[in-house]
Amino acid sequence: MIEKEKLKDYAAKLMFDMEDSEYETLQQEFDVILKQMDLIGNIPNIQEVEPMSFPFVTYQATLREDEVEEVDVLTVGEVLSNCKHQLKDQVKVPKVVE
Repeated sequence: MIEKEKLKDYAAKLMFDMEDSEYETLQQEFDVILKQMDLIGNIPNIQEVEPMSFPFVTYQATLREDEVEEVDVLTVGEVLSNCKHQLKDQVKVPKVVE
């Protein structure tokens, strides 16, 4: 089981907090996920299965052709016209990581 203090530490690093009851619910959810991962790990010959990098087999998928279209290009001023905070022709956002 993942310790509540570890979850609180992760939450603090992500700059949010929850009630103690929510941490307990999150602990229970992680417990279920870890049990499911254990079940998957117990499948015979699971190491021989090639991991998927796409949700379906690509050679069976029919993908559309890309089509290049002419579009209007926005100027920097037009892009920043609705921006509340700007700095040197860039959008200024609050710091979100330590």
